[in-house]
Amino acid sequence: MQKSYRNQSTRTVLGRLVVTASAIALVAMSVGGVFQADAGQKVLPGSLTDEDFLYDGAPPEAMVSLGRALFFDPILSGNRNISCGTCHDPARGSSDGVALSIGEGGTGFGPERRTAQGVTQRIPRNAQALWNIGAREYVSMFHDGRLEPDPHRIFQSGYWSPAREDLPEGLDTLLAAQAMFPVLSASEMAGQKGENPVATAVAEDRVGDAWDLLAARLDAVPEYQDRFRHAFPEMGDDAPVSFVQAARALAAFQTVAFRSDQSPFDSWVAGDQTALTAAQRRGFALFLGKAGCGSCHSGTLLTDHGFHAIAVPQIGPGKGHGADTGYWRASGFKDRLEDEGRYRVTFDDADLFAFRTPSLRNVALTGPWGHNGAFDDLEAMVRHHLDSVASLNAYDATAIDLLPLDRVIEPKGEGSKLLFPLVGSPQRAAFDLRDTWVHRSEALRNRIAEASQLAPVSLSDREVDALLAFLHSLTDPTAVDRSHLIPDTVPSGLPPQPGRARGG
Repeated sequence: MQKSYRNQSTRTVLGRLVVTASAIALVAMSVGGVFQADAGQKVLPGSLTDEDFLYDGAPPEAMVSLGRALFFDPILSGNRNISCGTCHDPARGSSDGVALSIGEGGTGFGPERRTAQGVTQRIPRNAQALWNIGAREYVSMFHDGRLEPDPHRIFQSGYWSPAREDLPEGLDTLLAAQAMFPVLSASEMAGQKGENPVATAVAEDRVGDAWDLLAARLDAVPEYQDRFRHAFPEMGDDAPVSFVQAARALAAFQTVAFRSDQSPFDSWVAGDQTALTAAQRRGFALFLGKAGCGSCHSGTLLTDHGFHAIAVPQIGPGKGHGADTGYWRASGFKDRLEDEGRYRVTFDDADLFAFRTPSLRNVALTGPWGHNGAFDDLEAMVRHHLDSVASLNAYDATAIDLLPLDRVIEPKGEGSKLLFPLVGSPQRAAFDLRDTWVHRSEALRNRIAEASQLAPVSLSDREVDALLAFLHSLTDPTAVDRSHLIPDTVPSGLPPQPGRARGG
C-alpha cells in the first residue's frame, strides 16, 4: 500500500490565533473569556460545541454501539489477534504509551506488549492519540496527511488516499475513510501473505477483496448482522454487510468516545478566571508570544492542521523512503530506512521531513511525543522546539526505550512458496541496526536538520516550566482513564482488546 500520489489541494490552515502585544498582556493578567484583537478577530480559541463535531456531536446510538464493538473486536485483523483498541487504548491517552508499537504478531498491551508469533518490523510511526478526532475541522488523516478530501472529485470516493481509485464510495466523513486503512497494513492488522486470506489479498494489491473478506466475516456473525441492520436500516433484510458501513460505525464511536473538552483551559476560556494557576497563565502568554507556539498550535484544537519540518530525530525502521542504500549494503537486508514525511504525499521539496501539527489537547497524556515517539519526556519535547537542530545533533538514539523484538521473521522465497523464517544470529544484530541507523548517519541526520523550519528561541528554565504548566492545563480529567469504554464481550466471541483489568 505504498502507492504515491500527488495532492492537488493546498494546505488548509484553520482557526489561527491572532497574537498582539495587547492580547498577550491581557492573557498575562488572567482576564477570562475570548478576547477580540483590534481587527475584531478572536485571540483565544472558543470552547468546543456539539456543532464542532461530526453528527453535531450526537451520532445515532445504534451506530455508536456497533462502532464500539468493532473498535475492540480482533475480528477486524487478518489473524483475529489485534483490534483498533490494542494501539489506541482509552486508558493510555488513546494511544499505547510506547514510541513505536508492536502490531500484528504481538501479544500483551502497551509497554508490556511483546512479539509472539514473530514480526517483520516494529511500526515505523507513533500510534496517534485520538482526542477529538471526530471534530469537523480535521482536513487530513495520518502523520503525513496522505488521506484528505479531493476537491476535484478525481476519485469517486471523494478522497485522495493511498488506495486511489480502489477506495469505495459511501464514506460520508473523513474519519470513516480513515478507518478503511489500518486493516490493510501487514504490520499493523492484516498479517503476512499466506497467513490468512485478508493478508494475501493486501499483499497482492487486491484491497477491495480484503475489505470484502472482512465484511463477510462480520456478516457471518448473527449478532453483527442484527447490529448492522439496526444501525443502517436502509440496508434491508437481505443486503450483506459492507466494510464501508463498518468504517462509518467506527467513526461514529470515535466521535463520541474520544471527545474531550473539560480541561481547566476549557473552563478558563469559557470565563472561569480561577481555572488556571498563575504559572499556567504565564505559560499561555509565552505560548502565544515569545515562545511562538501559537503560530502552529492554533485554533480550538491547538493545531493549524498544517505540516512542518521540526527536525525530530528518526528512530526505528522508517517508511522505506530516500535513496540511501547504506543500511542495505551494511546489513544485507534490502531496506531503505528514511521517513520523508509529507514529501512522499506531495513530492514538494518544501515538505521534506514535514509532519502534521498534532493537537495539544491532553498532550500530557499522549507521550512519547513526536511522529515516531522520539521523546519520552514532555519537557524534552518542548526544549527540542527551542533549538531543533542542536537538539537533533545532541540526541542519543541508543537511549530510547523501544519495545524488545524477541522474535523477528523475514520473508524469503523458496521455489513457488513464500516463507517467513525467524531471523537468527548473526543476521539479527544487523537487523537491529535499523533502529538507530538514520540518526547515526551524519549525512542522513543533516538532511533532517537542513529541512527544519524552526528558528531558535531563547527561554529561561522558569519560562519552560511555565509553558509546561500551561500544557498540563490542557488535560481533561475525564480523559485520564476511559477504560470503561472497553466492553466485556464482543459479538465475535473473541477476547476484546485491550483486555486487562479496568483502570490497570
